[in-house]
Amino acid sequence: MKPAVILLSGGLDSSTVLAIAREAGYACHALSLDYGQRHTAELAAAARVARSLGAVEHRVMRLGLGDIGGSALTDASIAVPESPTDGIPVTYVPARNTVMLALALAWAEVLGARDLFIGVNAVDYSGYPDCRPEFIEAFERMANLATKSGVEGARLRIHAPLQALSKADIIRRGAALGVDYAQTVSCYQADTEGLACGRCDACRLRREGFLAAGIPDPTRYTQETR
Repeated sequence: MKPAVILLSGGLDSSTVLAIAREAGYACHALSLDYGQRHTAELAAAARVARSLGAVEHRVMRLGLGDIGGSALTDASIAVPESPTDGIPVTYVPARNTVMLALALAWAEVLGARDLFIGVNAVDYSGYPDCRPEFIEAFERMANLATKSGVEGARLRIHAPLQALSKADIIRRGAALGVDYAQTVSCYQADTEGLACGRCDACRLRREGFLAAGIPDPTRYTQETR
């Protein structure tokens, strides 16, 4: 089995990507980032998902994006929007996917892996610039210029299999591959037990996705949201 590094947040999308990579026959090395996010419950979710989907290994790396701030996800003084907003929302974390992919790339080189998987989506998403196809394409070009592996001819590939899928299509695909979405945490304001607020952008997209997919939503919500 070829090794691959899968960025695993513990949310719906990245868990589906792990299942897709496993189904494709890769030996999956899952990487989660503790970057100072307010919804730390997603890290426990990532550990559950990695175990249930048979990841060869699961690592959590610490990344101090909270020291930089600039996002509602890393700065408690910035409120998480609970209704749709115009433009790029304040939940965008500056350069997050760029930094995370760079760390995944470094680990891939150590593992001798040529394949990296990330769960970005450009259909039902919040409008983050680092989820767009042109970003993934540009990062792949950079990866092959900036690494020993790429220079020596071991071409690296960035896989973003959810890029053009709706949230409903993602859920259907994951359900068919055995993803237990009850184990995942998507909410930007999830409490320490992983209970979702039901009001933030991530909760809205997730809830609408299950409704459109015709699959019961297994999300655990806080008492006031139920």
